[in-house]
Amino acid sequence: MARLYGRHWTRRELEARVGRIEQLAGARRMRLREGTEDGVEIVRVRTGAGLAFDVVPSKGMDISLAEFGGAPLSWQSPNGDASPWLFRDGGTAWLRTAGGGLLMTCGLVSVGSPSVCEGREYGLHGRAHHAPARDVCVESGWNGDEYEMRVAGVVEETEIFGHCLRLRREIRCRLGENRIVLRDRVENFGFRPSPHMILYHFNFGFPLLSEEARIRLPSRRAIPREAELPPDGWDRWSAPQAGFSEQVYYHETVADADGWAEVSILQPAFPLAGADGLADRGELGRPAGFVPVAVRLRWKTDTLPELVQWRMPGEGVHALGIEPANCRVGGLAAEAERGTLRMLAPGEEVRYELELSVETGSP
Repeated sequence: MARLYGRHWTRRELEARVGRIEQLAGARRMRLREGTEDGVEIVRVRTGAGLAFDVVPSKGMDISLAEFGGAPLSWQSPNGDASPWLFRDGGTAWLRTAGGGLLMTCGLVSVGSPSVCEGREYGLHGRAHHAPARDVCVESGWNGDEYEMRVAGVVEETEIFGHCLRLRREIRCRLGENRIVLRDRVENFGFRPSPHMILYHFNFGFPLLSEEARIRLPSRRAIPREAELPPDGWDRWSAPQAGFSEQVYYHETVADADGWAEVSILQPAFPLAGADGLADRGELGRPAGFVPVAVRLRWKTDTLPELVQWRMPGEGVHALGIEPANCRVGGLAAEAERGTLRMLAPGEEVRYELELSVETGSP
């Protein structure tokens, strides 16, 4: 049974109260029509329990804006959901059209800094985030008394005489649940071994992030990418800072008995949209209309053993990246030199599974 508005409901009980179920939740395909976003397709998904997010088939089946109770969870870049046709590969040109949002997929062949390996050039963070999907499927329906939403599609990175990788992505959620389940399959459908680097660039921002927010990572040890970075402070957030330079940490991840790792972002006073309550103090001294929220990101570590953290509380950016990956971000050449470059044999497939949930109540 679906849990909604403080109680459990059967399918027929809910259907009796609405003209169509999309009044409560659902998935709708739309196309943007302005500026650099012209022609970009999005799928707006609403779970009915407060969580809403935009899947972007035009850009790697990634997830753009994500909201809870009408207030944003994700960070959006100044580029917006720029059309993939504006993307130029090579160097750091990726930065001009990357959309931010809840999830940007980096890969599928290369991740991280631009590099040259065996005479081939690889640009920043690869091509997956700018690859339009095909075989896009958007479906919603009842499974007994559970109403389920599913968005799926296929993204390919190909080259004549080069690498041929195929990503099959499925995103699922249910009516009444503030949870996203993401399952990926990456296959080398070519006839030669191919490098395969992948990094799930989850991006969080204001108002989830504030000076009161706390970040819990499954970290045995944090390793700064640059030696001059402080070894601590990565579990806290700060007000926007002028002239701040990005900080990157690698975390030695601790998984549970089932092989899952989890990051939590804890916000003691998350604003519900439209509630100001600035003069009326509520429970535990919090402003009325604000609730404690925990955002939890989980993933299977057997295929995503690395955890990269990107801290950028600078003015005009103010973003936190939590990035499960099968690699680090030095680039393909650096990964090959470390001896940790993942290779996929012809016909080989690898699977990834991640979950994101939002919970209210005392963190």
